[in-house]
This record gives sequence, structure tokens and C-alpha cells, in this order.
Amino acid sequence: MAKHSEQMQAIFERYLATVSPNPVSLDEVAAWAIDEGLFRPAPRDVAKLCRDALADSLRQEKRIDAKGRRYRAKHSVRTWIGGQQLSLWADIDTAPREFLEKSFGQRRQAIVGDCFQIKQDIDHFNDERPGEQPIQIILDFTDDVAEMEAGQHQDLGDDEAA
Repeated sequence: MAKHSEQMQAIFERYLATVSPNPVSLDEVAAWAIDEGLFRPAPRDVAKLCRDALADSLRQEKRIDAKGRRYRAKHSVRTWIGGQQLSLWADIDTAPREFLEKSFGQRRQAIVGDCFQIKQDIDHFNDERPGEQPIQIILDFTDDVAEMEAGQHQDLGDDEAA
């Protein structure tokens, strides 16, 4: 039996083949899949629903420090305990340094993975269209982060002037 992600991919491919190959909102695909009887969600464990809702809300919790920086309050680390992969959560203001170093490292690796994948995708796209201007992407985010920091400091200055 196909994995859930493969089933979802097949639904999307079927939509493209039978309805339209044009870019489409996943809301539209979902409505079509439900109407066609292609999507039948499996019953979910109440504890899993609660865990997922907790994780989503913890990722969104932000605080503002004394210098006006908006920072994420809760962080997680994926780890193996007793042969099972778990995500452990902690508060940035009380968690041990080692926990946060691991959390920040895992988040950085996720960003690196995303950058690697987008480069693979762009390289493929460019190779498949040799007659077109190649799409280029800069993977050094130093200037982007500096601009965001400058914008944040500018916003703080505007608030203090008001």
C-alpha cells in the first residue's frame, strides 16, 4: 500500500491530468479530491491531534526582549529515546544551552536542506530549458538578514519617536 504522501501526490497528479495542468490552489484540489471521493482521512488519535496543535502553537509563540527583538519562545529538538523518535520542547529563557545549541543546529540543517533542494530544482529546470535565460539564486543570506535587522531597528526607532 502506498504511503500517505504518495497517495496525496497521486491525487495532485490526477487533478493535473483530468482537470487542468495550470498552477492551482491546493484548496481547489482538496475540494475536487473530496468531491471525487479520492480523499478519505484516516481516524486520528486524539493525543496526536493535541500534540500537533501544541507543536503548531508553540512554534508561533513570540516574545519581545528588552532591546525590542522579537524572538521565538519555544524550541524543539528531535531525538531518539527508547528506539522512538521524539520532539522535546523547552522555553528559550530556561532551557539548557546544550539543548538550544542542538535545536538551532537542527533548524540550520533544515534550512541547508531546503537550500540544497531548491538548487537541485533550479539546476534541473535550467538544464531542461537550455534555450532560456537560466534562473539564478543566491544562497548567501547575509545581506537579507542584515536588511531585516535594519528594518527592525528602523521600526523600533519609529515607535520611540511617536
